[in-house]
Amino acid sequence: MSLFKSIADIDSLENRDPEMISRLIRLFKPLFWRYFQPDIRGLERIPTGPGLFVGNHSGGMLMPDLFIFGMALHEHFGMAGLPFGMAHEFGLRVPLLNQLFLPIGAVRGCPENARRLLARGEKLLIYPGGELDLMRPFRDRHRIVFGPHRGYIRLALQEGVPIIPVVSCGAHETLFIIHDNRWLAQALGLDRFLSLKTWPLLFCLPWGLWCGPPPPHFPFPSRIHMEVCSPITFKRKGTKAASDSEYVEACHRQVHAFMENVLEKLAVERRRRKNRWP
Repeated sequence: MSLFKSIADIDSLENRDPEMISRLIRLFKPLFWRYFQPDIRGLERIPTGPGLFVGNHSGGMLMPDLFIFGMALHEHFGMAGLPFGMAHEFGLRVPLLNQLFLPIGAVRGCPENARRLLARGEKLLIYPGGELDLMRPFRDRHRIVFGPHRGYIRLALQEGVPIIPVVSCGAHETLFIIHDNRWLAQALGLDRFLSLKTWPLLFCLPWGLWCGPPPPHFPFPSRIHMEVCSPITFKRKGTKAASDSEYVEACHRQVHAFMENVLEKLAVERRRRKNRWP
């Protein structure tokens, strides 16, 4: 039986394959832990019931911190602790990505799918910055770029679920993004035809200088630190709160500022620890 299989329905909530997830973890966890030496803290802060894991998106198309987080959750909570991931439709329709991400729990990122999963009591993993965060320049590796995206706040308010920040540091050093080239994506019409807002200029191994989303590449070694923070809840909730643009923006600023403070702290700790290496 093949490890990977093509899946057509990117909105199905039944694509997750526990057997495949277990095999992938057994295969890749020793490699990831040796290569990235992850330091993960705060798993004990995760509450029961539905909620939104909200993370900063790093590492280009490889996203090593995403897989490290999933492996850590699986070790700590078992299969029941794994969230479903809200993913960009473009990525889920690429054949190889389709065959990997859908069986491990990705679904097309849209409010309808999110509400269906929360109604089942599931947790969701959301990266509000999407590709804007994923393809941010190397100089901004210690910043969180959510751009104009506020859907995660509206979803949390509408459904009355907590936001659980998951902050990662180090994954964005596994490649070198020179510029996100938002202007080029707009000039090429990629934002209209493919919903792509960036067409980055970057350096990665073995391809060297590359323009556009990089193909599978060899990540630079980088120690990854992650912190799962205490859940954030808001005083107001429901449809009225979610429709109040000023309140939504205030909630976003609260979450974003908190996560950037944690990222700055992780960056300092990581530098100190890195300086102690032999």
